[in-house]
Amino acid sequence: MKPPAFRYHAPTDLAEALDALAEVGHDGKVLAGGQSLIPMLNMRLAAPAHLVDINGLSELAYVRTDPGGVAVGALARHAEVEADEAAHAVVPLLRQGLRLVAHPVIRNRGTTVGSLAHADPSGEMTAVLALLGGSMTLARKGSTRTVAVEDFFVGPLEASIEEGELAVAAYFPRLPGRTGTEFVEIARRHGDYAMCGVAAAVTVDDDLRIVSARAAYLSLSPVPLVLDLTDALIGRTADTAVWQDAATLAAGSLEPEGDIHATAEYRAQLAGVLTVRALRTATERAALVDPNGTTGTTSTERSAR
Repeated sequence: MKPPAFRYHAPTDLAEALDALAEVGHDGKVLAGGQSLIPMLNMRLAAPAHLVDINGLSELAYVRTDPGGVAVGALARHAEVEADEAAHAVVPLLRQGLRLVAHPVIRNRGTTVGSLAHADPSGEMTAVLALLGGSMTLARKGSTRTVAVEDFFVGPLEASIEEGELAVAAYFPRLPGRTGTEFVEIARRHGDYAMCGVAAAVTVDDDLRIVSARAAYLSLSPVPLVLDLTDALIGRTADTAVWQDAATLAAGSLEPEGDIHATAEYRAQLAGVLTVRALRTATERAALVDPNGTTGTTSTERSAR
């Protein structure tokens, strides 16, 4: 199928883009990577009267890293963020999640900020941002605001982006201390949306005993779900932890729904298995983290173009 007719806008800078969005209001859609929007247009699931193409906004094509975290501009492609060594050194979970996003050809075009703005609860980046406690920067003509992740995702395919606003950046904070992370998922075919996915972050002390354990789940709820599983593992090491206790604790807060891809019961089973895998690997990685946090302490900026 072909998309319905629309008026095309091609701004060349941010100010021009915000002017266009202010003019078209709720009748407009933003085109960045287009990996979700274009199929929706072709299937007539979306029919905007105006399409605002921001691919000319080179000022938003960046990955900026500092000791506190990683800022990703609206035109940074998944593949560019995934390949950024400075970003990986400071926030390893970014690469761990991005490597699971669809296929390389999709990652070469799709944007990380666009994926977050799409707010698909099956999208890997939603879980990454939620687990890290990140934020989104939204701009409109005359103002800019920062929205914490817990306030950004409001429902399936629904984010708190108001009429006339553009998501211009995402910020992924660095996790403190000796924290290791992992992202695992299971899909019917490689590159498909996951039937269940788990991102985990585990912090250990100088004796390598667990002091914090959290996990974020995708494809199980309308918005990314983050659970604190510390009570099941606190004081344990990678060798003495009873991982199934954490899976059992998580199960009490999970309410998956069934669909054509998997039953609710199967998704619940996957959640338990993946919780164990993710937490175990994250704990092992935490033991390898420099306790002084010296890795990635320099500030860098790289254009994503």
